Amino acid sequence: MKHNFFILLLIPLLLSCEAEPRRAILRKSSSGIKKSILLNKNLIANQESDFRKIMKQDSLNNYLASDFGFWYKINYKSKENYFPKNGDEIIYTYEVFSLNDKIIYNNKEVGIQKYVTDNQEIVEGLREGLKLMNIGDNITFLFPSHKVFGYLGDKNKVGINQPLIYKVQLIKINKKNESN
Repeated sequence: MKHNFFILLLIPLLLSCEAEPRRAILRKSSSGIKKSILLNKNLIANQESDFRKIMKQDSLNNYLASDFGFWYKINYKSKENYFPKNGDEIIYTYEVFSLNDKIIYNNKEVGIQKYVTDNQEIVEGLREGLKLMNIGDNITFLFPSHKVFGYLGDKNKVGINQPLIYKVQLIKINKKNESN
């Protein structure tokens, strides 16, 4: 009898509780994303415009547009015809300049660098640019900010969203599984 009484009490309670699931709150934040996209497009367009001015002033040299989103000119082209491949060790040096040709890092500060192609972290522009070089080549790269240090800078000498000019000398390529 006691059990029947409790059951009769529970039935109205269970019937009166209709739990409706909570719905997700939809927030439309696409305006922030659209604003960010617009700012980045303007930043890239301004940097490209600056690069075009530099290339126009340096009209005696031929600048090439890479498939990677930067420009470069060949200062010295060696007769070698081997481009670095995945796993090859590259020995190189470089200097970094601002767009107004002020040196940021000279080759003495940088020293001789070693990089194993596609197996180590270096700035994206340099990683892609080195693949375009042969032993002995000397190339000047015009890198937009998103190809080097981006919106953070290097927290030392390179500013926020600063496009850079790299002058790179490829000294040696040690082929994977082979000593030169």
